Amino acid sequence: MLQLSVFLQRLKTWLSRFADNIGRRLRQSFFLYLAAVFTVIAVVDASSVHFFSGMRQSSFDTMLRLRVNVPKPDPDIIIVDIDEKTLAAMAADYGRWPWPRQVLGEFLEKVEAQQPKAVVFDVLFSDADIQNPDSDAYFNEVIAGTNNTFFPMLRLDATHDNLSSLPAERVPGILRGENAVLDAKLAMIIPPFEAAQKAGHLGTHNVYPDKDGVVRSYPVRTPAQGWQIPSLPFVVAQADGKGTDAPDSLLLNWRGKPFTYKYVSFSDVYLDMQKETPTRPANEFAGKTLIIGSTAAGLLDVRGTPLDRQFPGVEILATAIDNLKKGDWLIAPEARLFYLGLVLLIIWGTAFAFWKQGASTKLDKVYGFSQIILLGFSYATVNLGNIYINLSGPVFLGALYFSVARLYSFATARALDNSLIARIDAKGATLRGLMLVLRFPVETREEAAIAKLAARIEKEGRHDSSVEYVQGRQKGLWRLFENTLVVCWRHEDGDDAAWEAIRAEADAIVNGLDKLAHDAGVSAALPVKKVVVIRSEARIRGDNPEDWRALLAAALLEKPV
Repeated sequence: MLQLSVFLQRLKTWLSRFADNIGRRLRQSFFLYLAAVFTVIAVVDASSVHFFSGMRQSSFDTMLRLRVNVPKPDPDIIIVDIDEKTLAAMAADYGRWPWPRQVLGEFLEKVEAQQPKAVVFDVLFSDADIQNPDSDAYFNEVIAGTNNTFFPMLRLDATHDNLSSLPAERVPGILRGENAVLDAKLAMIIPPFEAAQKAGHLGTHNVYPDKDGVVRSYPVRTPAQGWQIPSLPFVVAQADGKGTDAPDSLLLNWRGKPFTYKYVSFSDVYLDMQKETPTRPANEFAGKTLIIGSTAAGLLDVRGTPLDRQFPGVEILATAIDNLKKGDWLIAPEARLFYLGLVLLIIWGTAFAFWKQGASTKLDKVYGFSQIILLGFSYATVNLGNIYINLSGPVFLGALYFSVARLYSFATARALDNSLIARIDAKGATLRGLMLVLRFPVETREEAAIAKLAARIEKEGRHDSSVEYVQGRQKGLWRLFENTLVVCWRHEDGDDAAWEAIRAEADAIVNGLDKLAHDAGVSAALPVKKVVVIRSEARIRGDNPEDWRALLAAALLEKPV
C-alpha cells in the first residue's frame, strides 16, 4: 500500500509538471490551436455529419412554447369531436365504436343542408361493413350527392408494396413523377366507397414523428416509387384554390396548445339533428370547414408535438389545413454555408479575444451578450413572421468552444499566468522577487472595480508579472485583505538589466496609478489619492513557497511608499 501511495503521489506530481510545461509552451496560442480544431469540427459537420448545423429540434420546441405572437386559429375550421361524451351518449342505440356507417351518412346529409365549405373525415374506413351492407350503401349514396366531402387513405410501409395488388396509377389523385415506376404496386388502405374514390377528394393522413417521437411537420406529398401521393390537407386546400406552392413537407406553424380550435361534440350535433325542432342554429356550419375526428382516449389518436406531448391527431390535421389555406407554414432555411460562416466568426472572434487579452469579466459579458442577441434574433424570427432562423447550432458550438477556452484560461490563470509560485523553476534556481501591495481604504467592497484595475495593470505590463486580489466577502482578519491588489514580478538572479527594467515598471505603476484607474474607469470607486502602496523585494528560492509568504509578510511590514 505504501509503494502504491508513493507511486500515485509521483504520478500526480509528474502530471502536474507536465500540465505546467504544456501551459508554458502554449500560453495564449492555445486559444488559436483550439479554434483550429473547432474549425475542422464545424467544416466536417457542415459537409457531412450535420449534427450541430442541423440542430433545431429542442430549440425549435422551446421557441414555439415561449413565443408571444402566436397566430390565431382559423375560426372557420370546426372540429366535430367523437369524444368520450359522444361514445357514451351513442352507445345505447349504436353500440361501441365503430358505429354503422348509416350514422355518419345521416350526419353528413343533415350538415350538407347548411352548405359548409368542406366536410373532412379524419376517420379511416378500411373495409366494407359486411354485417350492414345497406348502411354502407346509404353512406355511399349520401357521399355521391356532395362535392365537398374528403376522406383519408393510409399509406402503408413501403416494405409491403411487393404484397399489394393495387397499381400506383389507380390511386386516386396520385401524381406521376419523371422517374415513376409504371408497373409499381403500392400498399394503401383506401375507403371502400365508390363515391369517395374520386380524385381530389382523397389524401393520406399519415403523420411521421421525428426520431424523438415528436410531430413537427406534415407530409404534403408522399413519394412512392417515383410517384407522389397527395395528403388530405393538401387536397382540401387545393379544392379551395390554396396550397399550390406548398413544399413536400410542412414545418407546422402551430396555433397554440391543444383544443385551440373550436370544438363541438358529435353527439350534441347529431342528436339535435334528430329532433323535430332542432335547437342549434340552422346555419351553424355554413361556409365552415368541418373536420370529423376523435379526441377520445380509447381511439388512440394522440401524438406528441412541440407544444404538448398529448396532442389530438385531429387537431394536427386541422393545423396542416389551416397552414395550407393561409400559406403561413414555417420555413427553416438550411443555409449550411451561412451557418458555417457564423460558427467560424463566433469561434475565431472569441479565440482572438482570448489570445489578445486573455480571460476577463468584460469578455464574459461581451460573449454572453452576443449569444443572447443571436438567440433573441432567432426567437424574433419565429414571432414576427413564419421564417425560423435556426441559430442553435452556431450558438451551441460557439458556447462549447468558449467553455473549453474559459476552462483552460481559468486553470492556467492560477497555475501559470496569475501564480508565480506555480511558475517557479523546478530545479530551485535562485530568483529575485518584487511584490507591490496596493490597499484601497474604502468603506465598501469594490471587487468589480479592483478587477478592472487589475486587468488594466496586467495589460500595461511588459514583463512577466502576476496581478491578484482577494475575491468575495471575507470574514475576521481576512477582511484586512479586501480591496487589496498585489502585483508580483520574478526573474532569474544575475540579469541586472532585466531586474532594473522590472523595478522601473513597478515605479511606473505607482506613479501612473491615477491614469491607470482613469483608463479602467474606476477613479470614482477607487480614489487613488487614498491608496496605500507597499513595496518589497528580495532574493528567493524558486521552489520554496515559504519565501513568497515571507516576501508578502515583509511587504505588509514595510512602511507605505
